[in-house]
Amino acid sequence: MLATHAYLQHLIDAIASARARREPLQLRGGGTKEFYGGLPRGTLLDLRPLSGISSYEPTELVITALAGTPLATIEDELASRGQYLAFEPPRYAPGGTLGGMVAAGLSGPSRARLGCVRDYVLGATILNGRGELLSFGGQVMKNVAGYDVSRLMAGALGVLGVLCEVSLKVVPMPPVVRTLVFSHDEAAALGALAALNRQPLPVHAGAWFDGNLHLRLAGSEPAVASACERLGGYALDAAAAASWWDALRDQTHPFFTAPGHDLWRVSVPPTAPPITLPGTQFIDWGGGLRWWRTPAAAAMVRERAAAIGGHATCFRTRDAARDAFTPLADPLRRLHRELKLAFDPDGVLNPGRLYPEL
Repeated sequence: MLATHAYLQHLIDAIASARARREPLQLRGGGTKEFYGGLPRGTLLDLRPLSGISSYEPTELVITALAGTPLATIEDELASRGQYLAFEPPRYAPGGTLGGMVAAGLSGPSRARLGCVRDYVLGATILNGRGELLSFGGQVMKNVAGYDVSRLMAGALGVLGVLCEVSLKVVPMPPVVRTLVFSHDEAAALGALAALNRQPLPVHAGAWFDGNLHLRLAGSEPAVASACERLGGYALDAAAAASWWDALRDQTHPFFTAPGHDLWRVSVPPTAPPITLPGTQFIDWGGGLRWWRTPAAAAMVRERAAAIGGHATCFRTRDAARDAFTPLADPLRRLHRELKLAFDPDGVLNPGRLYPEL
């Protein structure tokens, strides 16, 4: 499907023109994550016309689609066959695309238990900065050997190549889902989450905010029922639970929509102790992701995160000049530069979106 798509030549020509002019290209799908990372710049290259599901094999648990395919289309097609994307990609707003989902590399509440975007990418076809069409990986796990370049594209924000087609592993929807709520302060919630991580319980996601710990259980009816009886707590009805988790996944919860301080995404080990910062906090990923709305300086946030083995990303800010991601150590910086040079020697693809020097 990709090889015969009329829009592919337009993309190749756009890259050639950008190289000739030494001008950057701004890669964009639905534009739902433009706030994330460095400030987009350059001539807009709209990837939405590169759309459509190339193949879907429900019995093989694999779907392949062009990068401009709306994420909603992918999720609707999977839902019709009782399947879904286990990493629950955040949608933020209507119009997001498959390519944008992979390029951003962001995962929702189930990430701690079920893995991240990168874990489910089986293969990808990209246009590099020379306008060459390259394919990596395949449509089954056993094809992923050697340098796993397809997964390298997850979270790269388009600085290494234009995603054209992606193959993903999908999973069956769990037969039963329940959400329990417990009244806990932060320390007690983190302790409970750490204890749960050591037990063979069907905990699908765990999040804490403002004195309430939410646990989502998913699996067979006997396993979920047994866990609910063992854990206690207050059970939310299905509609209220789905609404609450969607609000967390898509950041429509009042914590995320309230005006004010910058939003920081602090990734730490799940067993890490509480972080002391001014502001308000929302804990996700079973303790492994600490969202902070704080007036603290970037250096303080990153210092506090590093002290407990983590790192901090300025996720949403009104300061377009602020570096979103934690600065790299010199060895990693050199590795990133070498990768950028190998894939995009003229630096025309999304420069500055991941790090200022890329």
